[in-house]
Amino acid sequence: MKKDEITYEAEFMETEVVVWGEKESKEVYDIGCYGKEKDGRLILSFCEALHLMERKKLKIKKGKKKLSKKDFYEEAVKIDKEFPHKYVVYKDLRERGFLVRTGFKFGTHFRVYERGVKLKKGPKSKKEHTKWIVHAIPEKFTFSYAEMSRAVRLAQNIRTHLIWAVVDNESDVTYYEIIRITP
Repeated sequence: MKKDEITYEAEFMETEVVVWGEKESKEVYDIGCYGKEKDGRLILSFCEALHLMERKKLKIKKGKKKLSKKDFYEEAVKIDKEFPHKYVVYKDLRERGFLVRTGFKFGTHFRVYERGVKLKKGPKSKKEHTKWIVHAIPEKFTFSYAEMSRAVRLAQNIRTHLIWAVVDNESDVTYYEIIRITP
């Protein structure tokens, strides 16, 4: 069987999806830098897992039950109320050819890298540096100026750009770059 025809198996855990086994973990990661390898397993975010399911690269079980895409989506929404708009943005960016990683350590939803980047361990080249941090929000979202200011300063401190991805009711995404201008 060819590598692109293989469908991998994963297990739905409390807040993540896990691909067990070193060989399988490496192969799933290599599809497009999905997940984070840890102790011989691959930990996928809900967005990564659903995207791989849609690409027919991943089957997910919860206990002994195989989850359909709809079942998995519903389980993810129970745990993460922001999942619907986060996934719309994640999928849109991936389909545009960008490498998208979780942005938890930067207090945002995603880190986005330029097209064609393949992350590797060790020192990063300039191209491998995060290009944007992206926060996905529904169009009716409200926030304070202080919250926006913190987000912009964080992006500036890590030498990247802040993008707010606004998802409308039709699941269309509009991207806004927010920058700090100093007189």
